[in-house]
Amino acid sequence: MKILIVDDEENIRQSIQRLFALEGLDSVTAADGQAAQGYLTSDSFDALVVDLKMPRMNGQELIEWMRAEGLRTPVLMISAFGEIDDAVRALKTGADDYLIKPFNPTELIHRVRSLISARKSEDLLETVARTARTKGRLVGLSAPMRNIQALIDKVAPTSTMVLITGESGTGKEVVAREIHLRSPRCQEPFVPVNIGGVHAELMESELFGHERGSFTGAEARKIGLFELAGRGTLFLDEIGEMPLGLQVKLLRVLQDRKIRRLGGNRDIPIDARIISATNRDLEALVASGSFREDLYYRLNVVRIVVPPLRDRKEDLGALTEAILEKFRNRSGGGPWTVSEQALNLLSQYSFPGNIRELENILERGTIYCEGNRIEAKDIDVPKQRAPGVPAPSSEAPLILDTVEAQTIVAALKAVGGNRTKAAVTLGISRRTLLYKLKRYGIH
Repeated sequence: MKILIVDDEENIRQSIQRLFALEGLDSVTAADGQAAQGYLTSDSFDALVVDLKMPRMNGQELIEWMRAEGLRTPVLMISAFGEIDDAVRALKTGADDYLIKPFNPTELIHRVRSLISARKSEDLLETVARTARTKGRLVGLSAPMRNIQALIDKVAPTSTMVLITGESGTGKEVVAREIHLRSPRCQEPFVPVNIGGVHAELMESELFGHERGSFTGAEARKIGLFELAGRGTLFLDEIGEMPLGLQVKLLRVLQDRKIRRLGGNRDIPIDARIISATNRDLEALVASGSFREDLYYRLNVVRIVVPPLRDRKEDLGALTEAILEKFRNRSGGGPWTVSEQALNLLSQYSFPGNIRELENILERGTIYCEGNRIEAKDIDVPKQRAPGVPAPSSEAPLILDTVEAQTIVAALKAVGGNRTKAAVTLGISRRTLLYKLKRYGIH
């Protein structure tokens, strides 16, 4: 934590600074509001302790300037006993709390920590609301995964930028989250953003934020993900999809460690760690001119290549257990197990969709299976073609689906709509029948 102390009395500044040091809090001091402005334009702080009465620029004027500039740093106002009315006015103009001199040191520490904790909670709630938070930990003891674990151990304690590459569905975000969880920033937010999932015209506002009235529809100020990440980690997924114009702005942010909201007139210091990922060949994109070479080298300080599932089949059993446990926690069902025959069938599949496809197959298995044990008959994997064999017509699956739907309808009619009897007639479980009824929209 880093705190800015603003007071015109040197002995008070030094006393508070010594107190913070004893509590393990880093702090910087300023003699008045104008001096504080200089610090606020070049650095970021977790909180401010501000005296109300000061020469040149008093505490209330400093807070009004901060809020006008879009600085959201929480402020604890300190004032003498006879200045309570002034302190109340300061609360109305943007201070978050106030304390009357002389104050108890323990109370000062408590108030400051409470303000910082409250702001982090607000930021976390907004981050959760605006980003897809997928939880997971690295699973697997295969040689490729042991290498990745070792590299994470080396890079996590640093603030070095990391580029994670690999096919779609291999778990690149899980690797990024693992780096964050093992880093000194683990108590700060982990903010993932899918570059390819946000319209290019909205991405700049999403990353950097915007001021009210900066464009049509900007009815209120919006805090960007760089600010929300704070001293945590910002994960830029699908970085290869970023438009060239935005690449220039991102490069400047990475170089200067400052952002400017759309429509804003000042730079805001940022301290988030940047981890990026892509399933595309960035070197080829650089060669074609669709990705900036200087940005590529800025992002690619340490590279982690996540292998496809077909190259780490030793981890299939552990991954299956972890995925089924996730289903159990999410739905309250299960616990599910997988038979040896079903696992053997999975091991023969190439998983072009990687772990994401394995999740889909297992989820279908939990629906198809009788009880809580997934058998080989419950494993629904696409038929794999030999090399050189052309793909079947795209109309074929549609025809098969239509035939199956018609067969189900006929079976239901034959037993008067009784789903249990229809399932017996069709030779499938009732759960499988319910799944197919939902899939085909049969009522």
